[in-house]
Amino acid sequence: MTADPSEDQRVRLRRAKSFTQVEQYLEQETKVRKNQPDRPCHRPRDSLFSWSSGFDNFAGLVNWGFLLLFMGSMRLLLENFIKYGIRVNPKQWLELITGDGGPETATIVIVLYSIVPVVICLLLEKGLAAGILTSRFGLTSHIVNLLTHILLPMVVVHTRAKAFSLIAASSVCMLYSVLFLKLWSYVQVNMWCRNTRQMTASKAHQRRQSISVGKLALQGQQAKSANGVGEKSPKKESDLASTKPVQYPDNLSLRDLYYFILAPTLCYELNFPRSTRIRKRFLIKRLLEVLIGIQVMMSLFQQWIIPSVKNSLIPFSNMEAAKAVERLLKLAIPNHLVWLCFFYLTFHSWLNLMGELLHFADRNFYLDWWNSNNIDTFWRSWNMPVHRWAVRHLFIPLIEAGYTRVTATIAVFFISAFFHEFLVSVPLRTFKTWAFMGMMGQVPLSLISRWVEKRLGPRWGNMTVWASLILGQPLCIMMYYHDYVVTHFGEALIDSYGHV
Repeated sequence: MTADPSEDQRVRLRRAKSFTQVEQYLEQETKVRKNQPDRPCHRPRDSLFSWSSGFDNFAGLVNWGFLLLFMGSMRLLLENFIKYGIRVNPKQWLELITGDGGPETATIVIVLYSIVPVVICLLLEKGLAAGILTSRFGLTSHIVNLLTHILLPMVVVHTRAKAFSLIAASSVCMLYSVLFLKLWSYVQVNMWCRNTRQMTASKAHQRRQSISVGKLALQGQQAKSANGVGEKSPKKESDLASTKPVQYPDNLSLRDLYYFILAPTLCYELNFPRSTRIRKRFLIKRLLEVLIGIQVMMSLFQQWIIPSVKNSLIPFSNMEAAKAVERLLKLAIPNHLVWLCFFYLTFHSWLNLMGELLHFADRNFYLDWWNSNNIDTFWRSWNMPVHRWAVRHLFIPLIEAGYTRVTATIAVFFISAFFHEFLVSVPLRTFKTWAFMGMMGQVPLSLISRWVEKRLGPRWGNMTVWASLILGQPLCIMMYYHDYVVTHFGEALIDSYGHV
């Protein structure tokens, strides 16, 4: 005989207790325990380091970590002063910037020549807008112009190595890389505007009014003007032009292009957001930060990084693993401090300084990359001008062309890896592809960091990001310095270095 299901359900419902009944039961038990003569002091609680405790106030441990890091850094700095003395020498930096023979003529010439591809790009766009040039010829000319532009520093620095100091060659490569990305954006945005104008003109041609309707409308407007009907308050053309947004092809001027070249962005627009005034106090703060930050970075290089890199040459060359790791960890702290100074100096001080001078209102140069839980989030946060350019001009066009997101992501990292290698190998004249492989290695590293975040939690994912930043860069520096010495000074120079 089977039981009635409704009766079985009623039995189960009678056994269940509501949430309020459970709370009342716990309150009654707590009251009973408090009234016991043994004066109980225990209750159900989790340890603070347990995730289930809900405790999240670790500000004291953060302060302890900062204090410990400060004390360790001061000990290393004191050891450096005792071992090497004061190595900060502004004269050496002046020689490194200007070279042994004074101001570098070759550097000045190649910097001035950067105007040529900019003017060529503008002339090509004017020819395309006027219909003088065909789209295929214009695109081919743009490609040739951009390739010639980016390959020029590589050829000139390599063939006339003695005419460039290391700082001058690095500055030239940085200038040409930024101009390449800006001109790419300029060409692509104008192409979008030109295609949109052609589509609009084609639709208007298909839907154009008949001649009789157009004549009647024109006669009606002339009659209203003659009778004074529909007239608005008179305004100057300059006032209307100041509020009216710029339309293509009115933007094709040298003044507009060079505003974009100087603006702290890599993505071109016909109408940038503008601020109304220059904040003098803000401007002075950023200017002082730039001047002081450059001196701090120079001092850290001379006093700390250069001796550490030289001392790592022999262990790294002899593949002495223990000593090489010790030198790597010793170099990690000053290198990371320089990297942090470079980030603040570039993305906050310098770009805000240029934005303030040019009334450029979009100051979103970085996000909270320090909270990144995986490598992907870090690369989307720490350098917003490059990230915005990569998404707008490379990732999205590839997706729209039918490529997968994986292919588009690899293409973005490939372009980034090329420019990282370009900015390192060309000034050093040492083509070893370490920087290129390091950037392409970010693709599998992103998968690892996401796995760590998923399996172990966001805190361990964030620690993985920090570990890659702290240890990856000094390893790359040691590899490039070793190859630079071997390539340009010979292996015999390594034997002249003693263990310090």
